[in-house]
Amino acid sequence: MSAVLDREEYIEQAYLFRVLRERMAEGLAMQEVLQQVSQEILATTRLPYAVQFLTAEVKHTGLLSSGFARLPHYFTPFQAFVVRCTEDEKLRFAAETALLVLQREAEYRAGNPTPSGLFVYQFEVLCRNRLGYADGLTCMFDDPFYPPDWRAFVDMVRQQVGLVEIAEMIYLRSEQYLQERRRQEPDYEPPLPPVFGAKEGKIAGANRGKDPLFLFAALQRQLNYPEVPRPKPRDDLSLKLQAIETRLRELDARLKLVEGELRGQVDLSQFGKPELLSDLPDDES
Repeated sequence: MSAVLDREEYIEQAYLFRVLRERMAEGLAMQEVLQQVSQEILATTRLPYAVQFLTAEVKHTGLLSSGFARLPHYFTPFQAFVVRCTEDEKLRFAAETALLVLQREAEYRAGNPTPSGLFVYQFEVLCRNRLGYADGLTCMFDDPFYPPDWRAFVDMVRQQVGLVEIAEMIYLRSEQYLQERRRQEPDYEPPLPPVFGAKEGKIAGANRGKDPLFLFAALQRQLNYPEVPRPKPRDDLSLKLQAIETRLRELDARLKLVEGELRGQVDLSQFGKPELLSDLPDDES
């Protein structure tokens, strides 16, 4: 199982994910970029050894996710899960988006992360990119950053997601909810300890019944939670070419109609009958 790493490790991880994303966008092969960046990463960290292993794994299997999965003492299960999702054609999760997700998570971990901030970030990644809650929350549960109370909360979310909205779950496990209950019942003791603060609970309470993306955006604005990258629209060249071809056919048909009108040779039968006249018999005379 992975462990919580030193700050310098997360700084170098963020650099790795950024360089991978930028240089692959320039057309370089992943294996080539990994070989380059292994010489750039700070040698006092353990990441150079991890990158060397990833390079060998990509060379032999063609997959990056298997390398992450085989280094559980260094990369978290959630990191391996995010990379694995890029290799699932059904999900259509772009590698560029995944690397930016990992980069921002590593940057957040290198700062002053909190379990609540990390949980909301990872949960929004699952929600916004439709990666699947069951497997994603299972990987979050195994993240060593979460203390026991938080692991229990993640497990509860895994069981209740889809039945209870995430804003409600956050509100009910917040200091805000506990304060409100104790105003009515001074001796009230919650069955489970709160894991979110009063501010998170207040924001969650105000977003019950709304799109969860509104909740995430409010937490980012108000509490400076890390922002999840938004997936870019598909840039499908074949669809664009098909649309251009359709447009050209329409323009060609219009041009022929104009030419026919100028010559006085417009054949209205090619347009069929208007719907209002479709019940009338054809004129056979």
